[in-house]
Amino acid sequence: MSEVLAIVLIAAGLLFFAAGSIGLLRLPDMHSRLHALTKADNLGLGLLAGGVALFAGSLAIALQLLLIWLLVLVASAASAHLISQHALRRGRGQ
Repeated sequence: MSEVLAIVLIAAGLLFFAAGSIGLLRLPDMHSRLHALTKADNLGLGLLAGGVALFAGSLAIALQLLLIWLLVLVASAASAHLISQHALRRGRGQ
């Protein structure tokens, strides 16, 4: 049963990665693109890490994956903020 749940989580994570990539390519302005990319990719990575943790079956690996996901969440939010702030200062934010 846990293997089926792991496969579902990994598939859902890949769908969120695809949705974020489509949002990056299709949305009209930079802020919308950044929002779609960071939100969808962060959720996709969380689902993917959860699925891999279920496959691994080890608490140590699950904690390492959780730590990686949390670090990526922080880095993604900070980098998106810096990119957006820089674009606004340069007049390219609209």
